[in-house]
Amino acid sequence: MPFDRRKRLVLLACVLGSAVVFLDTTVVNVALPALRADLDGGLATQQWVVEAYLLTLGSLLLVGGSLGDLLGRRRVYAAGLVAFGVTSVACAVAPSSGPLVAARALQGVAGALLVPSSLAIISSVFDEGERGRAIGLWTAWTGVSILLGPPIGGLLVDEISWRMVFWMNVPLVAVTLWLVARAVPVVPALGSARGIDVLGATLCTLGLGGPVFALIEQPTRGFGDPLVAVPLVLGVLALGLFVAHERRATHPMMPLSLFASRNFAAANVATLCFYAGLLAMTFFVALFLQQVAGYSAFASGLALMPTSIVMFLLSPRFGAFGDRVGTRALMAAGPALASLGLCLMLWGLERDLVYVTDLLPGILVFGLGLSMTVAPLTTTALAAVAPERHGVASGVNNAVARIAGLVSIAVVGAVVSAGFGARLEERLASVQLSAPARAALAEASERPLAGTAPTQLDRAERARVEPALADASEAGLQLGLGLAAALMAAAGLTAALGVRDPRSSPVPTKESAVP
Repeated sequence: MPFDRRKRLVLLACVLGSAVVFLDTTVVNVALPALRADLDGGLATQQWVVEAYLLTLGSLLLVGGSLGDLLGRRRVYAAGLVAFGVTSVACAVAPSSGPLVAARALQGVAGALLVPSSLAIISSVFDEGERGRAIGLWTAWTGVSILLGPPIGGLLVDEISWRMVFWMNVPLVAVTLWLVARAVPVVPALGSARGIDVLGATLCTLGLGGPVFALIEQPTRGFGDPLVAVPLVLGVLALGLFVAHERRATHPMMPLSLFASRNFAAANVATLCFYAGLLAMTFFVALFLQQVAGYSAFASGLALMPTSIVMFLLSPRFGAFGDRVGTRALMAAGPALASLGLCLMLWGLERDLVYVTDLLPGILVFGLGLSMTVAPLTTTALAAVAPERHGVASGVNNAVARIAGLVSIAVVGAVVSAGFGARLEERLASVQLSAPARAALAEASERPLAGTAPTQLDRAERARVEPALADASEAGLQLGLGLAAALMAAAGLTAALGVRDPRSSPVPTKESAVP
């Protein structure tokens, strides 16, 4: 049954607001090489431009979901849109890497208000029989941000500036605000802001930020450096305190009782593994294509676009199919296919790759796996809790997805750096180079996936060094994608063993879902 006009406008408003958040999760990847050249940074700077956003987005999505439930989903959604537009402007005008990273962190705070509120609005507007299809459409159309974002962003980077990647958010935010005012109904709030778990949010942010900082800085400093060891230890302690606090808090931002539902727990573990593999792939493949294979920003965006085309065409169908037959089979098979796609890409990614034969088959298989998984994953997580808790449940599920990307980019980055450094040392051990050349290479070894030799080298030395750099970059990326493929396979195994089709289980009552 087609949705009425009001529901279509509500769905469009929710799609646009979420799409701009997901857009800035991935579209920035095509701007990182240009940003690196303009701001004179290395891999760590590139990681922080992405990680600062994911850190605040992932750790505060739980608060965003609770705020929507407590203060009203429409109000919180509109406030998030305004804040996202303002912080996008701050990113666009940032004069150096420090202010840019700070603005990205604030942009993530704004994004944390948007995503859980959008799903909660859909859940409150659409009936149970329509909800699966609506979430499938939300998934497909938010995939348009991946479909159009990287190539459009790449074109803007190539023709104008990397700053345009952030400026283009402003008109999207303005249109979405108009739709919210016109179509989104006011859903009664469930309480007051006094129930917001400020201490829990602080501990979560510190607990995630410490280990992520340590993992990003470890390749250049080593685990023995106090600037690595201290944040790592303090972050782990903060995470432990966060869990202990959430068990006792009167108004926890992550109600641990939600995880008493088998489906909710299994869906979130699968989400963690699935999005870890997905976001690590998009980050590092985009860097490799530009910095090693020599693609332009626009071409690297186009290279990954078939994944989003497949998602756009098939996600609504798989969402509706999951409503009819259950989600378990799709959630098990989808990540397995995505893992196979990553393995195909792993063997094809090299400096002189032929796109149609070396990369495209893996991208298409990967996209098919994503299409089978994303909508059923979200539907399963929300169906496992009572409707009045959908705001916080969607916050938990989306927080897990963003945290997965946050941690995986740091972990896979450390693996890529280690593989790059080891292969480069092996390749250049017997190569005769001058002392200045060795010093330049020591500096270059701290910038994995650089692709080209340092400019200080003369022509003869560059000819000896560049093949070794390309080979080391390929070796590092292969290790990283191998880890991403293993994470995808783990997501499928978790779903196969842990998920029970929601249609065979009773919908939880308010009393069983609320702590």
